[in-house]
Amino acid sequence: MCKSIEMTRLIRCVMGWMVMGALMLTLSSRVVAQEIKPDLSGLGRAARPNELAAWNADVRADFQGLPPGQGSVKEGELLWEQKCARCHGSFGESHSHTNPLLGGITPDDVKKGRVAAQAPDSKVPVSTLMKVATVSTLWDFVRRAMPWDAPKSLSTNEVYASLAYLFYLADLVEADFVLSDKTLPKIQNLLPNRFGMTLDHGLGSVNGKPDVNQPACMKDCVVGEPKVKVMPTRMKQIHGNLEDQMRDFGAFRGVTLETKAAKP
Repeated sequence: MCKSIEMTRLIRCVMGWMVMGALMLTLSSRVVAQEIKPDLSGLGRAARPNELAAWNADVRADFQGLPPGQGSVKEGELLWEQKCARCHGSFGESHSHTNPLLGGITPDDVKKGRVAAQAPDSKVPVSTLMKVATVSTLWDFVRRAMPWDAPKSLSTNEVYASLAYLFYLADLVEADFVLSDKTLPKIQNLLPNRFGMTLDHGLGSVNGKPDVNQPACMKDCVVGEPKVKVMPTRMKQIHGNLEDQMRDFGAFRGVTLETKAAKP
């Protein structure tokens, strides 16, 4: 009986020390965490205007971000021969290494805002102005990527001038036209494929309908982790072999359709 009582006391004592030790460990961890928490209040600074401008450099479809400037068709013609014609030709016909900028557009296309030659059964080669739906995208691309051998070297006025000449070649403006941040929005209403961007198509189709019409769940929604579905087989080759379009080092993300031949 005495031994049983002593054993019970011993167990209670040990358990008491264990609880006390756990409590002290918790309190000490909180103290340590508070002590080593760095004070970051004095670090950092407000971004400078030139740093913000480097990031906020795009031109939106509503023309926010479009810088002031202007360029005439005449100025654009001289600039075109100096910096553009070697790749795009004097009249936008281009050569074997670049796609044509013009062609395949009719007055009816300009009127409707949809290029008929882009129909699946069309035999007309696709040109740049047949595809582009927002003039801001065209302006932004020229400023960022042209000329090919010296991207971002064009001044703002040169971008306006080169596009003024391009629109003249496309019969969208007259020879005395001056393109500027004030007149560029007017060109949007003249783009042959301005209504070409639609939401009635998807990456694929389900029962003959676009796969973008899944209704949003508003009530009695399934709770829990979403179920990841495997991409349908019909979609795996829609853009060719993704492996050939990705970098050949590091992790590869996508669907490998066929195995590359081993490199020697």
